[in-house]
Amino acid sequence: MKPDRARLLAALGAALCIATAFGCNEAAAGEKTSRPNILWIIAEDIGPDLACYGNRDARTPHLDRLASEGRLYRRVFSTAPVCSPSRSAFCTGMYQIAFGAQHHRSHRDDNHRLPAGIRLITDRLREAGYFTANVTQFPQGAGFRGTGKTDWNFCIEGKPFDSNQWDDLKNHQPFYAQVNFIETHRIYKKAQDNPTDPTKVTLPPYLPDHPVAREDWALYHDSMMALDAKAGAVLALLEKSGLRENTIVMFFGDNGRECGRGKCWAYEQGCHVPMIIRWPALVAAGSSSDELVSLIDVTATTLALAGVAVPKEMHGRPFLGPGAGRREYVFTARDRLDESLDRVRTVRDARWKYIRNFEPERPYCQTMPYLERTNPIYALMRELHAAGRLTPAQAKFMAPRRAAEELYDLQTDPFELKNLAGLPEHKEVLARLRAVLEAWIEKTNDSGRIPEDPEVRRRILDDHKQKLGKGVPKPK
Repeated sequence: MKPDRARLLAALGAALCIATAFGCNEAAAGEKTSRPNILWIIAEDIGPDLACYGNRDARTPHLDRLASEGRLYRRVFSTAPVCSPSRSAFCTGMYQIAFGAQHHRSHRDDNHRLPAGIRLITDRLREAGYFTANVTQFPQGAGFRGTGKTDWNFCIEGKPFDSNQWDDLKNHQPFYAQVNFIETHRIYKKAQDNPTDPTKVTLPPYLPDHPVAREDWALYHDSMMALDAKAGAVLALLEKSGLRENTIVMFFGDNGRECGRGKCWAYEQGCHVPMIIRWPALVAAGSSSDELVSLIDVTATTLALAGVAVPKEMHGRPFLGPGAGRREYVFTARDRLDESLDRVRTVRDARWKYIRNFEPERPYCQTMPYLERTNPIYALMRELHAAGRLTPAQAKFMAPRRAAEELYDLQTDPFELKNLAGLPEHKEVLARLRAVLEAWIEKTNDSGRIPEDPEVRRRILDDHKQKLGKGVPKPK
C-alpha cells in the first residue's frame, strides 16, 4: 500500500474513532474511552530555533526526538508578539482584538469579562466530558514544576481547570492538560554543564557581532537546553504512566523569541513559534508541514480531535483531523505593551508579509523599562548606533520613525530588512495584502480602533511601575 494512501486511511480511521467516541456523550465512571487525551506543552518566548529546525547551535535532543516521532510545523505564528494577548487568543480560539484583550497585561483586575459566545477551551472540553488540568505539581522526585501561567487579559468566574496535579491525569481520562515552562523567558540562565560557547554561535544579521550580543545569544541557547530537559522529563512521565499511546502531544511557544526585535515587535521573530505534534494514530512519524498555522488554530484543532464541534464563529480552524483545512493568510496584532503605546497590524501569506503601522511617528525601538532591564541588547544597540558602528541592517531598528506600510518578500528577505512597499513592481501584492488586512480588521471589529480609556490605562501603568520597582533583577 502506498504511504500516502496508508496515512489517509489511518486519518479516516482516527477521525471515525473520535466521532464514535464523542457520540457516546458521557462514559460511565471508570469506563475506558477511545477519545484521546490531549497535552499541551507551552514554552515562553521561543522561536523555531531547536536543532530539529536546522539550528546548528541548538542542543535539544528530547524535542528533536518528539519531532522524529511526530510532525514538525515550520510556519506557525502567534496572533500577538507578546504573551498576554497571545494567550488570551489561543485559550479561546479567537483573535484578541475581537474582545478587547489586545493590550499587554490589561484588564485582569477590572472585571473585564469574556463576551457572550467566547469561552475558554477548558469550558468547552469539560462539557464534553474531559478532565482539565494546568499541571504545576509533578510526582515526588521529578525535581521541577510547571509555572501554571495563564496570563489572560480578562477575568473569569469559577475554576478554569479541574486540577494542577500530574497524578490526577491517569485516573481522569480523557483529559486535557497543559504544562507551562518559563526557561526561555528572560532572564536567561547559563548552563552549569557544557554551556554554549558564545564565540561559536551564529547571530542573525540584525544583531551586531559584539561580545555582549554573542553572550546573550549563547544564554538563550542554554535556556533552550533547560527547556528541552524538562520537556523530555514530561514525555518520560507520560510513557511511565502508560499514557503515551492515547495522548496527543502538542508542543509550541506562546510568542517569538526576545532578541531585540523579536518579542514585542510584529516581525517574524516576534511571532514565529515552533510547534510539534505527536499522535501515532493520525500523524506520520518524522513528517513536517509548511502550511500556515495561527496559534488560535491549535484551539480549534484540539476541539476537533476531541470530538467537540468547533463553533462556526470561532476564528481558529482545524488544521489536523476532522474538518481540517489550510489557511491562506495569518494575522498578527501589536498594541500597548506596558508603557509603550502603539498599534500595528500584519498579514502574511506563504511568501509576502505586509505590516501596517498606524502610528508611524513612533520609533522602532521604543523605551520599555522591563525589557531594558532584562535584555542587554537594547543598551548595546544604542551605544553602537551613537558611535556609528551599526550596519545598515542593524541601524534600521534604531530609526526615529517608521514607514506607514512595510512589505517584505520573505522568500528572499526572511529577516525583513528591505521594505518593498514603495516600489511600483510590487504595487499589486501591496494592494492585495492591504485589502486582506482591512477586511480582517472589519470582520473582527478590531477593538484597537477605539482609544483606550485613559483612566484604565493610567491605573494599569501605575500598577506595572510599582511591580517593576519591586525587583525585576538587572542582567549581569
